[in-house]
Amino acid sequence: MTPDSSETGLPDTGEIERTEQEDAAELVEELATGSERPDAAGERLLIVLDIDGTVLLEDETLSPGVVDAVAHAGSAGHEVMLATGRSWESTRGILRVLGIAPEYVVCSNGAMVMKRVEADEVRYERWHTETFDATEVLRLLREHLPDARYMVELPDGSRLYTEYLDDWNLVGARRVSFDELVEQPVCRVVVVSPGDSEADFIELVERVGLNEVSYAVGWTAWLDVAPQGVDKGTALELVRKELGVDPSRVLVIGDGRNDVGMFEWALQHGGRAVAMEQGPDEVRAAAGEVTTTVQAGGVAAILRAL
Repeated sequence: MTPDSSETGLPDTGEIERTEQEDAAELVEELATGSERPDAAGERLLIVLDIDGTVLLEDETLSPGVVDAVAHAGSAGHEVMLATGRSWESTRGILRVLGIAPEYVVCSNGAMVMKRVEADEVRYERWHTETFDATEVLRLLREHLPDARYMVELPDGSRLYTEYLDDWNLVGARRVSFDELVEQPVCRVVVVSPGDSEADFIELVERVGLNEVSYAVGWTAWLDVAPQGVDKGTALELVRKELGVDPSRVLVIGDGRNDVGMFEWALQHGGRAVAMEQGPDEVRAAAGEVTTTVQAGGVAAILRAL
């Protein structure tokens, strides 16, 4: 007969309860899941990732560790979404590769916001669209860049272009004459001038003036034009309100000039803005916080540290 604690003067050690193997496995799973719940580690974050130069390298391969890091953030209860200059047609596949199906996706530099309909099928519908009359800006740019390639995105997501370009995903797009580009309102204009440099493009837009639109110059001679006052930040504010996320619980990561708007939006409300190390000086300055390069897995480093 084993003496109880009152007889030995030792503290009560408690009891052991046997659990069947199946029940034990469920218990372990519950404990593991619970350890990553947002209520155990604080409020959830709205994590917004740019795609090119942030999630993807120039050759379209994934930044090291990004898939696992995104999964880790999702398991912790955070909402991980994308905000990109790409059209929806060029964005959908990236969601599949990352293994996410966020409620919203910001495309076309904020001119298009998609809302999830079916997660398993990565099926989305257009939830918010901004358009503008691009006639004047297109004719102005063509006057100075007669040999450039031009593409516009229409409100229904279809795209029209003047000449083929290897860098463009033209699935479902239609080649038209330049005059046809200006026949109806558009969400976005893309201009690529293969013979010019990034510096040439920056000098051009400053010289000719694009005061009635929003625009961003890419690393090459690539110009994205959106409706005036529209950028990733304006679209993300709509999404944040719909999701009910506190403004201070926002983390945005990007690498390009078209990310500056969302950097400013996040910082203005007390959130975090992180630039990739390889981004231009003015982009890194706008964020105020810098991670390593996309090649070195900069996004994974930030997400793993949450």
